[in-house]
Amino acid sequence: MKLYYYAFTGHKYGLDRMRRGAVILNKLRDRGIDTMLLVNDFRAGLVARDFGVPESVNIEGIQDIDAIAQTGDCVIIDSPEDDHGRLVKYCSDFKTVFRFAETPEDKSIHGEIMFKFNCDNDKCISSFIVDDIYYKKHQKKERTLFFLGDSDADKTILDNAEFFKDSDMELLLGSYFYVKYESDLEKIFGTIHESEEYIDLICTSSRVVTASFQTALEASVAGAEVIFIELEKLSSDKREILSKLNVILIINFNYIEYKHALLKNVSTVTTTIEENETVIEKIINKL
Repeated sequence: MKLYYYAFTGHKYGLDRMRRGAVILNKLRDRGIDTMLLVNDFRAGLVARDFGVPESVNIEGIQDIDAIAQTGDCVIIDSPEDDHGRLVKYCSDFKTVFRFAETPEDKSIHGEIMFKFNCDNDKCISSFIVDDIYYKKHQKKERTLFFLGDSDADKTILDNAEFFKDSDMELLLGSYFYVKYESDLEKIFGTIHESEEYIDLICTSSRVVTASFQTALEASVAGAEVIFIELEKLSSDKREILSKLNVILIINFNYIEYKHALLKNVSTVTTTIEENETVIEKIINKL
């Protein structure tokens, strides 16, 4: 039996799902379970290595999982894609199927086990998944780090250049940023960090401004003051999680809201590592 984790990735969608998938796969591998990461593109697989996942397989989409996984294997599906009825076959062919809920109302359809942010019983598993490294104590540097996300295909940063004027933010590049784009960004930011520095910078920055939900979770757990830029409306459960973590939300690149956010006396929330272990135990018990 092998466990496959399918993380929906790509230059338009980022790597949030890959990062939380890496946490699960690394922990399961430490328990002696044979695992494999499935992603949509080669770049995602390369970045996954930086997060401890030694190898991965590229597939076209959710309908191609059974081109790799075999009858009797286990599958975790972390994707917003329409499966076009494929989930029925997966739940029939595979030993156990896990699926991440996309909304608070999303429920198990064919007996698959759900990952949900608001999970209050043994029938589901918490989808609050952050790597252990962010829970450790790190020396903070007085730095406001800006990380839009893993990609900026629409050049959102350039379109909102005024937002960063006189902000003294340092930019963390996304893994899918285009090389030629960096020269444009140098006109806006005095300091630019390469994407390979992601883990260290999230751990050591005193303030993190981001439009990546997973990054907001990681930075908050690491003890940073976090400001989340809501570019697309968040689901109610995601908003609730950010509220509990004292993450400040601002709508789009609203400069006035950002300045108000800087004036707030935000205390960081103490979290524990127990949740990760509970997640892993629940997965193993259902394999």
